[in-house]
Amino acid sequence: MTMTSTATLCAPLDPTLERAWTVLETVPDPEIPVVSIRELGILRDVRRAVDGVLEVVITPTYSGCPAMSQIAEDVAHALDVAKLAPYRIQTVLAPAWTTDWMTADARDKLRAYGIAPPTGHCATDTPHEKVVRFVPRALPAPACPRCGSVHTERLAQFGSTACKALYRCIDCREPFDYFKPY
Repeated sequence: MTMTSTATLCAPLDPTLERAWTVLETVPDPEIPVVSIRELGILRDVRRAVDGVLEVVITPTYSGCPAMSQIAEDVAHALDVAKLAPYRIQTVLAPAWTTDWMTADARDKLRAYGIAPPTGHCATDTPHEKVVRFVPRALPAPACPRCGSVHTERLAQFGSTACKALYRCIDCREPFDYFKPY
């Protein structure tokens, strides 16, 4: 499946854009190398800017994500190796990234890697608006990515990165990261 913006859907096929999407599919997330930035939904769009330059749009998983400079460098390197210059990399904060943008493959890869994928959906009725909640909503405990048990407990609000929480399976006693839903 080719991920394209609405504007790209109406435009004639551009082989350079298609090639850029394919090249960027191989760029891994620097913190979780088993998933690509495209699978995580960090890679938002690849398009032609008004001036004709290739424009790559990325969105951080949260506004303070320390990996964004590395992701931009990795995108630039992939485009350079593929000889897809000139290009421009644009970081966009709105709409805010949501775990709803993760592909099913990304969720499966996270689980196989030992990270429990986010549960539930965060989407609102209005696709480009997010409701700010100051009171945490109760979510079901994530299933252990190793044994599948839902008999788990949270040990810490933050795991190996700020976008993950640290859990432990009470049945198999193994600790694991849980990718928090946003």
